[in-house]
Amino acid sequence: MSWWNENIQIVLENDPAARNALEVVLTYPGIKALAAHRWSHFLWKKKLRLLARMHSQFWRFLTQIEIHPGAKIAGGVFIDHGSGIVIGETTEIERGVMLFHGVTLGGTGKDIGKRHPTIRQNALISAHSQIIGPVVIGENAKVGASAVVVKDVPDNATVVGIPAKIVRINGKKVGNHD
Repeated sequence: MSWWNENIQIVLENDPAARNALEVVLTYPGIKALAAHRWSHFLWKKKLRLLARMHSQFWRFLTQIEIHPGAKIAGGVFIDHGSGIVIGETTEIERGVMLFHGVTLGGTGKDIGKRHPTIRQNALISAHSQIIGPVVIGENAKVGASAVVVKDVPDNATVVGIPAKIVRINGKKVGNHD
């Protein structure tokens, strides 16, 4: 399946408001930002760093979604509502991930090397969550709205709060959380 088809399909599968592929392509800022990122990332890998940054900033202006050209993003990622999303340079996002508005996948400072999160397959990152540093969000994990994640999240876990704490693993409650 092509990158375009994969990204359109995940929107159609996960957003009941999406009626058809044409509507998704024309009206969803996440699709536009991810498509633009493919070009920015291509330029980044070709060492055309200034051009890559200028291209990404132009699309940031149009979509309100900031994706650093160095970030590695697989196909089949769904950015819903998008506004205010920030994705840092060494971020890695795998297939099937859903990101909602206001999410930050950020670093912790001026460290060199891997300094941004890795988001594994089918993770869901809720609105206004802040995932900071080179942490790993496991497969099928869920990060609750406005959570601040500074530690790894295991596969199939749900985390909430500031700082984020595990409240479910494999759908079963953990600890004394309601």
